[in-house]
Amino acid sequence: METKLLTTCAKDIAIAAGLIRQGGIVAMPTETVYGLAADALNGEAVKKIFAAKGRPADNPLIVHIANLSQIGELTDDFPEKARLLAEAFWPGPLTMILPRSSRVPPIVSAGLPTVAIRFPSHPAAQRLIRESCPLAAPSANLSGSPSPTTFRHVREDMMGRADAIIDGGDCAVGVESTVITLLSDPPRLLRPGGITAEQLRDVIGPVTVDEAVCRPLREGEAPASPGMKYKHYAPCAQVILLQGGEDDFVAYVNAHAGDGVGALCDSEETARLQVPCMALGPAEDLEKQAHELFAALRGADERGWKTVYAHCPPQTGVGLAVYNRMVRAAGFCVIPLGKEEVV
Repeated sequence: METKLLTTCAKDIAIAAGLIRQGGIVAMPTETVYGLAADALNGEAVKKIFAAKGRPADNPLIVHIANLSQIGELTDDFPEKARLLAEAFWPGPLTMILPRSSRVPPIVSAGLPTVAIRFPSHPAAQRLIRESCPLAAPSANLSGSPSPTTFRHVREDMMGRADAIIDGGDCAVGVESTVITLLSDPPRLLRPGGITAEQLRDVIGPVTVDEAVCRPLREGEAPASPGMKYKHYAPCAQVILLQGGEDDFVAYVNAHAGDGVGALCDSEETARLQVPCMALGPAEDLEKQAHELFAALRGADERGWKTVYAHCPPQTGVGLAVYNRMVRAAGFCVIPLGKEEVV
């Protein structure tokens, strides 16, 4: 497949919109990560997304809109809590799960009776949607690998697989959107992101965090949201998540130094580590760490690392989103640290 490389200028957005209307797939920038987009109401076009990514068919997609009037095409039920969340966080990195209308092909939602809807804030994504239609768009990476947050990353994964790639620069947030289902009482957070559980509660009251945010799905348990079932976000290198304080983390990594070993760490830890390392940002700046995480996971492979030790972030605020991506990249391999482990 020939892949057109486009910019965010009006002429190129029009070209991309034409490809979408013709049933093609286009990698587009959003504020979270790059997405691989197709007409959400065209089941044959959506199939091309799954083929290009190598994505399992039971992993649902998110539908992106650019006008609240498009909601009626996707769901027949937009409750009061959804309206409040839309007023507070749309456009932005929040996805809401609602009942799926009959117009949305079942393939979009992996056969579930629900649909995931988001209104992105990236201007290029909004223009593309307005000139085409609501877009089904998972992250524009090969399935299971770290999501692309730069044009270079998406080009590496999607050249020859997508009809076009739009260069929108680096993504601002760096992790996928927060996903909340409004079909439970209280609403349930299924995937953490840039909008935190605390922020959601401030708007609509009680919100629970699904157990699968921090653990694998149980056998036979269907994923209600993207990013819940399979190993995700993983480089070729083996990622091992270390849970403990700075001193324990540094001691453990240094005790396991060797060829092909590297570390993802807080900025404060770099000078103390005796292995190659990449700092995600200061320990207190979890938004920075979220922004840098996927690029760092890709960077581990570029550096030829075989084993990557990553310091577990706090599971609060945006830290929960960073932890969720890290623990899945690690295949849920988490080592709790203490003095007895590093003697």
